[in-house]
This record gives sequence, structure tokens and C-alpha cells, in this order.
Amino acid sequence: MMRSFNSILLSLLLARLSIGSPILPRDDDDGGEHGCKAKYVAVFSVDGLHDSDLDRWLALGPSNISELLETGYRYTDAYTTGPSDSFPGSLAQYTGANPRTTGVWYDDTYDRTYFAPSSGCKGAPGAEVLYDESIDYNNALLFSGGINPANLPQTIIGGKCTNIYPHMRTRVNTAFEVVVEAGFKTAYTDKHPAYDIMRGPSGKGLSSGYFPEIAAVGGTVEDIIAYDQYHVNAWLDWIDGKDIANAEGSIDGKAPTLFGGNFQAVSVGQKTSGYVAGSLAFTPELLKAMKFVDASLGLITQKLKSKGMLQDTLIIIASKHGQAPIDPTKYGKVDPVAVTNATGVTVDFQTSDDIALIFLHDHADTAKAAANLAAKKSALKIDDIIYGDRLVDMGFGNPLQDPAVPDIIVKPIEGIIYTTSTKKIAEHGGLSDDDRHVACFVSNPNLHKKTYNRQIYTTQVAPTILKALGINPEGLQGVKAEGTKALPGFHDLQ
Repeated sequence: MMRSFNSILLSLLLARLSIGSPILPRDDDDGGEHGCKAKYVAVFSVDGLHDSDLDRWLALGPSNISELLETGYRYTDAYTTGPSDSFPGSLAQYTGANPRTTGVWYDDTYDRTYFAPSSGCKGAPGAEVLYDESIDYNNALLFSGGINPANLPQTIIGGKCTNIYPHMRTRVNTAFEVVVEAGFKTAYTDKHPAYDIMRGPSGKGLSSGYFPEIAAVGGTVEDIIAYDQYHVNAWLDWIDGKDIANAEGSIDGKAPTLFGGNFQAVSVGQKTSGYVAGSLAFTPELLKAMKFVDASLGLITQKLKSKGMLQDTLIIIASKHGQAPIDPTKYGKVDPVAVTNATGVTVDFQTSDDIALIFLHDHADTAKAAANLAAKKSALKIDDIIYGDRLVDMGFGNPLQDPAVPDIIVKPIEGIIYTTSTKKIAEHGGLSDDDRHVACFVSNPNLHKKTYNRQIYTTQVAPTILKALGINPEGLQGVKAEGTKALPGFHDLQ
């Protein structure tokens, strides 16, 4: 049945508000700023860091972050991908694209054309696609031996059953690949060998990849600070042009043109301690994590300065995801099995965090499953059920055409996590503002302090990286597919 013009218009508006449309606001108020040309770009994700956290940190007094902002642009209304899982959130910053384009929805999801690991592609297609510590040779070790191909999902390529490494999963190239193709060095560090995904489809995007396994360390903030120090040491060594023990590849004695990675301490602090109810101030453990990140950014800045590189380096801080809830009084949990059962139909797979991505056995059951979920909306703490035409109109993709797109997305009430775990008081992956409204700023001594208050998306980091390096952002397939623009202040940079 043809939908009315008003319903289509409403759906498009909801899409803009919910996940971040590539149709961005006009940028006529750049104030004559045109970013800066750079020889190097360093991109850091402080996982979990919200824009509101940045306000709270700056209110505590002078810091390395406040110093960076004195010669930088701050984007106060920045949003990461929906879903806000680490994988799509990371790829957004280096591809310029959302999950509907990259094909990467989560680190633990489903594909209707894949087969289970070591299955030989036998039987009916449809399998979990899991890229976390479970694919390592030995995830009890900090340096786990890398990815064991026997643990990888498989699919048929060119008539042959093929193990699918994470980098083979993404459908569009990364900024790392574009920079390498231009003849420069790149380097990246993150929490699992599964971040091989950042190499891009060619597998050649990283001159050096360094992936100590976070699952091998304890779960306290102190443990994670010690773990994050491996990342910090890597960045400092890369600035010196040094290769790192246990890293894959080599930068050949040259500081990489594009390098980056993440901090985990703030994310873990949010999940284990969080914020003070009432004031929403940092708890002592979360404050400890913030102090570590700030001190580390100071070390990186000082190292760049000592090497005479600071003037030539654009530093970008953009969180790959937030964390929900910020307000601990909103926290609650629901057994994800209850969500699956409530559909009343056969479910092939469900990804559950503070979101539920539901893959049905039969697409024809979608309306029935959605109606059954709606009937238990209160018990399951559901805020929204997205499916059918609305799923498409909101920019998530079409499950009838794309084997990676779920049939139904369940958005719980903010603060609700679909889990039985008692270890966490916050989680990410969902669609709420606490999940997606993240810290984002750039810094370089040649920039004048400026704040942009209009909505932007972390996908805009990718074309900004290339513009700053004097490389055409149209070299990114995701940028072309979604029409992604550089961050405000960099649009007119030639």
C-alpha cells in the first residue's frame, strides 16, 4: 500500500533525529575558519566519553584537555553511529559511513549468508558473526597469538568456503587504506586482535597494528589504566618512529602520517562505578580514569612538541561510543531471553545490550513479532520497536535486501540493559543520547579557539582526516556513498 506523503516526511524526520542522516546542516557560519593543513593526524577515542563529561572535566580546572581546546574546535552536539557499538563507532571515524553502508553493525551479530566457524560452509546459511576475544588463539594472554582462523565465520567466495577475517567484513575502504595508497605510513592500536577490521577490505591499511588483548587483564579501573598504558606507550614510540614489540607490521623508522587508537579506562569506570546520583559528578574511580586520560594526552602533546611535530599534527578526539545511563537511578535490566520469547516466532539470532537487534528465521513473521513485542512493551521496558518501512526510512537498511540488517530493532527505555549480568551498571550499543552524544574536538596550534553547537556526526572525522592531509576525501567509498562532509571549520580546506 502506498504511504501518504506526510507519513514519509515524518519517517525522514525521525531518521534525522534518531541515527544521524548524511544530509547535514548547512555550514554557512564557519566564521572564515578553514582548519589546518597537516603532515600528521592523530585520532584518539576516549571510549564512553560524553560531551557532558567534557563539561564536567573542564569545570574542575585547567588541564591538558583545556589547553588543547585553547587552540581547537569543539563540537558540542556530536553523535556517533546507531547502533553505537564499538565496531561501527570505530569504522565511522575512518570510513565516513554508517552500518547500512559498512555492513558492520556490531562485534557480535548475524549474517544470513554466513556459516559457523570450521563448518566447511555446510548446511543452510545463516550464522553468528562474532569478532571479540573469542577468536584469539589464547585470550588469556595479553599477546594472544592473534586471530585463530578456526574461530572465524565462513562464507562462500568465488565458489570456495572462506574464513572471514574482520577486515574482510567491511564493505568500504578506510582512511588508513587511502593514506597507505598515497605512500604514507599508518598505525593503530585497540583492545582485541579483532580490530584487524581497521585494515579495511584490502587488509593493507595498517603499516603497524598493535592489539594487546584486554580480556587478559583484570576488570578494575586500575587494571584498565595499566592496560591503556600499552596504547599510550605505542603512540609515543610511533611518534619516535619506533616499531613496537608484538605489533604486526612496521613503520620503517618513520612517524606514521595517520595513527590513533583508544582509551578504555573511562568506559570501564562508567560501567563499574559511574556517576554520583543526584549531582552526576564523577565517582572517584571514574575521576581517576579521567585524570589518566588527561595526563596521557599531555604526554603525547609534549612528545610531539619535543620532536618538532606539534605544529604539523592535527589531533582529533572523538569517542566511538558513549555509555548509558549517565544517571545511575535510571539503571535497570531485563533478561534478553524474555525479549526473544516475546516475539512469539522463531528467532535465528539476537544481539542484546542496551539494544536488541533481532534476526528472524522468516521475514514474513516481522509484523507478527513486532505486534507481540508491543503487547509486552511495559514488561520489557521498550521505548521503540523499529521495523519494516520505518527501518528503511530511518536509514538502517533493508533486511529483505541486505543479509546483515536485522528485521527488528528494539530500543529500550534509557537506562535499561538487556542482560542478566550483575557486573555492569552501564552499557553501550544502543540508540539513546547517553549512548550516542559523545565528546568530539580537534586541536592544532594553528587553530583559533571555536565552539560549534550544531549537530554533527563522527562519520565526519574521516573526510576531515584526509582533507587535513591534503588527500581527496572522495577516495573514501563511504564518504561518496553517504555524501559525508568534513567537520565544520574544515569544509573549505583545499
